[in-house]
Amino acid sequence: MFKSTRGFFAEFKSFAVKGNAFELAIAVVIGTAFTAVVNSLVGDIIMPFLGLVTNNVDLKNLSAILRPDLVIKYGVFLQAILNFLLVSLSIFVVFKSISAARRSVFREGERAIPAHEKPAEVRLLEEIRDLLRRKVGEPTEASALKDTL
Repeated sequence: MFKSTRGFFAEFKSFAVKGNAFELAIAVVIGTAFTAVVNSLVGDIIMPFLGLVTNNVDLKNLSAILRPDLVIKYGVFLQAILNFLLVSLSIFVVFKSISAARRSVFREGERAIPAHEKPAEVRLLEEIRDLLRRKVGEPTEASALKDTL
Protein backbone atom coordinates (compact mmCIF):
# COMPACT_ATOMS: atom_id res chain seq x y z
CA MET A 1 0.00 0.00 0.00
CA PHE A 2 2.77 2.45 0.91
CA LYS A 3 4.69 1.64 -2.27
CA SER A 4 1.74 2.58 -4.51
CA THR A 5 1.34 5.88 -2.65
CA ARG A 6 5.01 6.67 -3.26
CA GLY A 7 4.52 5.84 -6.96
CA PHE A 8 1.49 8.14 -7.09
CA PHE A 9 3.46 11.06 -5.64
CA ALA A 10 6.41 10.39 -7.94
CA GLU A 11 4.06 10.42 -10.91
CA PHE A 12 2.41 13.64 -9.67
CA LYS A 13 5.84 15.25 -9.18
CA SER A 14 6.89 14.39 -12.74
CA PHE A 15 3.59 15.85 -14.03
CA ALA A 16 3.89 19.01 -11.97
CA VAL A 17 7.45 19.85 -13.00
CA LYS A 18 6.74 19.46 -16.70
CA GLY A 19 6.41 22.71 -18.59
CA ASN A 20 2.84 21.94 -19.63
CA ALA A 21 1.56 22.07 -16.05
CA PHE A 22 3.21 25.43 -15.45
CA GLU A 23 1.95 26.80 -18.77
CA LEU A 24 -1.56 25.64 -17.90
CA ALA A 25 -1.37 27.32 -14.49
CA ILE A 26 -0.19 30.56 -16.06
CA ALA A 27 -2.96 30.38 -18.66
CA VAL A 28 -5.58 29.93 -15.92
CA VAL A 29 -4.29 32.94 -13.97
CA ILE A 30 -4.13 35.14 -17.05
CA GLY A 31 -7.53 33.89 -18.21
CA THR A 32 -9.07 34.77 -14.85
CA ALA A 33 -7.62 38.28 -14.96
CA PHE A 34 -8.69 38.70 -18.58
CA THR A 35 -12.22 37.58 -17.70
CA ALA A 36 -12.48 40.39 -15.17
CA VAL A 37 -11.36 42.91 -17.79
CA VAL A 38 -13.80 41.63 -20.40
CA ASN A 39 -16.69 41.51 -17.91
CA SER A 40 -15.97 45.12 -16.98
CA LEU A 41 -15.86 46.08 -20.66
CA VAL A 42 -19.23 44.46 -21.26
CA GLY A 43 -20.93 45.57 -18.04
CA ASP A 44 -19.50 49.07 -17.68
CA ILE A 45 -18.97 50.23 -21.26
CA ILE A 46 -20.99 48.24 -23.80
CA MET A 47 -24.19 47.66 -21.81
CA PRO A 48 -24.75 51.38 -21.01
CA PHE A 49 -24.55 52.12 -24.76
CA LEU A 50 -27.07 49.36 -25.40
CA GLY A 51 -29.23 50.94 -22.70
CA LEU A 52 -29.29 54.14 -24.76
CA VAL A 53 -30.40 52.22 -27.84
CA THR A 54 -33.06 50.16 -26.05
CA ASN A 55 -34.34 53.08 -23.95
CA ASN A 56 -32.97 51.50 -20.71
CA VAL A 57 -34.99 48.30 -21.03
CA ASP A 58 -33.56 45.84 -18.52
CA LEU A 59 -33.74 42.38 -20.03
CA LYS A 60 -33.54 40.74 -16.61
CA ASN A 61 -37.01 41.99 -15.72
CA LEU A 62 -38.75 40.38 -18.71
CA SER A 63 -40.89 37.43 -17.68
CA ALA A 64 -44.05 35.51 -18.49
CA ILE A 65 -46.49 34.71 -15.69
CA LEU A 66 -48.21 31.40 -16.38
CA ARG A 67 -49.77 31.13 -12.92
CA PRO A 68 -49.20 33.19 -9.78
CA ASP A 69 -46.73 30.57 -8.57
CA LEU A 70 -45.16 29.83 -11.99
CA VAL A 71 -43.07 32.58 -13.60
CA ILE A 72 -40.75 32.07 -16.56
CA LYS A 73 -37.95 34.63 -16.38
CA TYR A 74 -36.86 34.54 -19.99
CA GLY A 75 -35.22 37.95 -19.64
CA VAL A 76 -32.45 36.48 -17.48
CA PHE A 77 -31.80 33.92 -20.21
CA LEU A 78 -31.74 36.62 -22.91
CA GLN A 79 -29.32 38.68 -20.77
CA ALA A 80 -27.03 35.65 -20.37
CA ILE A 81 -27.04 35.07 -24.14
CA LEU A 82 -26.30 38.74 -24.79
CA ASN A 83 -23.47 38.72 -22.24
CA PHE A 84 -22.03 35.58 -23.82
CA LEU A 85 -22.12 37.11 -27.30
CA LEU A 86 -20.52 40.36 -26.14
CA VAL A 87 -17.81 38.60 -24.13
CA SER A 88 -17.09 36.27 -27.06
CA LEU A 89 -16.91 39.19 -29.47
CA SER A 90 -14.59 41.11 -27.14
CA ILE A 91 -12.26 38.14 -26.74
CA PHE A 92 -12.29 37.57 -30.50
CA VAL A 93 -11.34 41.20 -31.21
CA VAL A 94 -8.50 41.12 -28.68
CA PHE A 95 -7.29 37.76 -30.02
CA LYS A 96 -7.33 39.04 -33.62
CA SER A 97 -5.40 42.15 -32.56
CA ILE A 98 -2.76 40.13 -30.74
CA SER A 99 -2.47 37.68 -33.65
CA ALA A 100 -2.02 40.52 -36.15
CA ALA A 101 0.63 42.11 -33.94
CA ARG A 102 2.47 38.79 -33.58
CA ARG A 103 2.39 38.18 -37.33
CA SER A 104 3.70 41.68 -37.96
CA VAL A 105 6.55 41.24 -35.50
CA PHE A 106 7.36 37.79 -36.88
CA ARG A 107 7.46 39.07 -40.46
CA GLU A 108 9.67 41.99 -39.46
CA GLY A 109 12.09 39.54 -37.85
CA GLU A 110 11.96 37.40 -40.99
CA ARG A 111 12.89 40.34 -43.19
CA ALA A 112 15.74 41.40 -40.90
CA ILE A 113 17.85 38.40 -41.97
CA PRO A 114 19.05 38.60 -45.59
CA ALA A 115 18.07 35.58 -47.66
CA HIS A 116 21.66 34.58 -48.41
CA GLU A 117 22.44 34.36 -44.66
CA LYS A 118 19.53 32.04 -43.89
CA PRO A 119 20.20 28.31 -43.63
CA ALA A 120 19.31 26.26 -46.72
CA GLU A 121 16.50 24.49 -44.84
CA VAL A 122 14.87 27.81 -43.96
CA ARG A 123 15.10 29.06 -47.56
CA LEU A 124 13.59 25.80 -48.82
CA LEU A 125 10.72 26.02 -46.31
CA GLU A 126 10.06 29.64 -47.31
CA GLU A 127 9.94 28.62 -50.98
CA ILE A 128 7.46 25.85 -50.15
CA ARG A 129 5.37 28.32 -48.13
CA ASP A 130 5.34 30.78 -51.04
CA LEU A 131 4.35 28.04 -53.52
CA LEU A 132 1.47 26.98 -51.26
CA ARG A 133 0.34 30.58 -50.85
CA ARG A 134 0.35 31.06 -54.62
CA LYS A 135 -1.67 27.89 -55.02
CA VAL A 136 -4.46 29.17 -52.71
CA GLY A 137 -4.21 32.73 -54.02
CA GLU A 138 -2.57 34.45 -51.04
CA PRO A 139 0.10 37.04 -51.82
CA THR A 140 3.67 35.89 -51.23
CA GLU A 141 6.51 37.93 -49.77
CA ALA A 142 8.10 38.26 -53.23
CA SER A 143 4.90 39.42 -54.96
CA ALA A 144 4.16 41.86 -52.14
CA LEU A 145 7.67 43.27 -52.60
CA LYS A 146 7.12 43.63 -56.38
CA ASP A 147 3.83 45.46 -55.75
CA THR A 148 5.57 48.04 -53.56
CA LEU A 149 8.30 48.73 -56.17
